[in-house]
Formats: sequence, C-alpha cells, structure tokens
Amino acid sequence: MTGKEILNKALMVEILKGLNQTLKTLVSKAVTIQYPFEKRKVWPGFRGKHAMVRDPKTGKDKCIGCMTCARVCPAQCITVKREKIENKMVVTEYKIDASRCIFCAYCVEACPTCALVLTENYEYSVYSRDELIFDKELLLKNWDDFVQRWPEDTYFNKFWQPPGIDPKRWPKTKQEQKPIPLRGAALTEQKEAVKEEKDETGNS
Repeated sequence: MTGKEILNKALMVEILKGLNQTLKTLVSKAVTIQYPFEKRKVWPGFRGKHAMVRDPKTGKDKCIGCMTCARVCPAQCITVKREKIENKMVVTEYKIDASRCIFCAYCVEACPTCALVLTENYEYSVYSRDELIFDKELLLKNWDDFVQRWPEDTYFNKFWQPPGIDPKRWPKTKQEQKPIPLRGAALTEQKEAVKEEKDETGNS
C-alpha cells in the first residue's frame, strides 16, 4: 500500500466523497413527482386505456365488424362475434381483455374506420381482473370519460394514420379522418355540417 493510499484511508477520503454527494442531493430540488397531487405530463399518442370512439355525427360507435383488430392482435385479447341479420352483418359481441394487452396499438393502426383508440388515460388500476375486460358498452364509456378529461376541443390519435406507411395504402376512411370535435365551436360546426347534409339529402 502506497503512502497516498494510507493517507486517503486514514482521512476517510472515499467516505467523505460519498457524503459530499449525499449532502448535495439533500439540499437540491426534489425530482420526485408527488403523485397523485402532481401528475406527469402525458404526451399525445401515449398508449393507455382502451376506448371505442363515439362518432359525433351519430352518437354511436364506428365499428363495422370487419374483425381486422382481432386478427392483427399479437396477444389475442380481442374477441369479436357477428351475425347476419336482415342481410346485414351485425356485431353481437365485442370484448377487449386489457389484462392480456401488450399496448402495441396494432388494433388502432389496422382499424379502417378509426373506431378504436388507446387513450392517454393511464389511471385505471382495479382490484379484479374481471374489471379489465371491456365490452362495447364499457369501451364507449371509457371514451366518454376520456373526452371529459381531454383539455382540447378536438382529438386526433397519431396511430389512426400510422407513420412510415404510404398514405395511399390507407383505406379511404383513414385518409379522410380528421380531428374529432369534442366540445365548443368545433362540435357546433360539426353538428351544423351534419344538419346541412341531412337537409340537402331530404331536398334531393
């Protein structure tokens, strides 16, 4: 052992260096977010709680029962059942098991009508796994709850028009998808446009 090493050991230099860092941290500004009183900012496109978009024109969901979401889901957590009623294919059951979901958003990207979304809401811890199974009614309720929290008058999820894919390859409904009006002037404008469209259809 060299003289320098003996001196450092005698003066506890390494310990003092460690304590110096501890004291610096003690008087520095806290980096911990005091959840739930403080909440981290969630960026648009965060993949959180599942929801089914409510069409502002009809007040209903936009699902057409194509089953594309169920086919692309790698976790196989989506169940879709449909029947042909009066020569029309009708979805009789739609369920998402969020406890199995890996939040890849493939279902959102693949949906031709932009009917699904993984909202920016991450606060939905529960005591039972059964509460993580969402049927169509619960998925619509999740959307309504999310709309109440969303701070802006419109909403658009980036996975509806997935980056990296030529827009020409998107279904026409995806290409034409615009931000969804939720409240205020945007929603009023949407309702007026729908009313005018109905009037024109009735007069023709």
